[in-house]
Amino acid sequence: MKFVIVTGMSGAGKTTVLKFLEDINYFCADNLPPALLLKFAELFEQGTEIDKVALGIDIRGGKLFEDFFQGLSQLTENGYDYEILFLDASDECLIKRFKETRRSHPLSKGGSIAEGIQKERAILEQVKKRADYIIDTSNILTRELKEKINDIFVLHEAFDSLMITVGSFGFKYGIPIDSDLVFDVRFLPNPFYIPELKELTGNDAPVNDYVMGFEESRVFLNKLLDLLEFLIPKYIKEGKNSLVISIGCTGGKHRSVTIANQLYLALKQKGHSVRLRHDDMEKELKRKK
Repeated sequence: MKFVIVTGMSGAGKTTVLKFLEDINYFCADNLPPALLLKFAELFEQGTEIDKVALGIDIRGGKLFEDFFQGLSQLTENGYDYEILFLDASDECLIKRFKETRRSHPLSKGGSIAEGIQKERAILEQVKKRADYIIDTSNILTRELKEKINDIFVLHEAFDSLMITVGSFGFKYGIPIDSDLVFDVRFLPNPFYIPELKELTGNDAPVNDYVMGFEESRVFLNKLLDLLEFLIPKYIKEGKNSLVISIGCTGGKHRSVTIANQLYLALKQKGHSVRLRHDDMEKELKRKK
């Protein structure tokens, strides 16, 4: 029997993931008391044709959550294999989600949402360390999360816990606040000064060909890839789940968009979980109108 335990931070997307698992023929149950893990497994093994089960367990169980590790031990002792999927998100993202839904955090008890989140992180610290899969949902779209669940539980692809975001931006608008690594490509020749390229963007082939036509662009991209191939395994080893790489030029329309696109394609080709965004390209286009 395929047995998956879905847990993690409140507001990180456990309910959404359970729905995705249900769509791929998992029997799903949410908010099960951890003390009932073994009984639940036995129930489905005896006299049912269900062979894929996903259980949502989280902090809503209150003190019952303290039985979590004991429940896992009982599963192991009785020969049941299981996998733990842990969903996480940044504090800022979780606070925003709670405010948008006008819900209080289960551990806030009249206090601030931030305090509740910190209490929950402390309680779940050891659970996260035991997880087989950790997905940070801070910067991924719902469809991207669904694809990730499909990759793990349907396609059985090798799991990369680090979600990489490659983004372009314009220094005139400021460096994105969520950046982990920032690279300045203003040293590259600027298509802005080429009349036929000025109104285009790095998403257009003529601009891409112009920027990548220079040797320094290709050398920079290769050296950047070498650096990231060194750094990414180190980040994963240290438990980092999200990496935001920001590529900047003056306006965020030409050079940064081109290099970000090229970097995204190269990382994706190497099998990394990666998404692409262009923070300021639309601002530049609107400014010209």
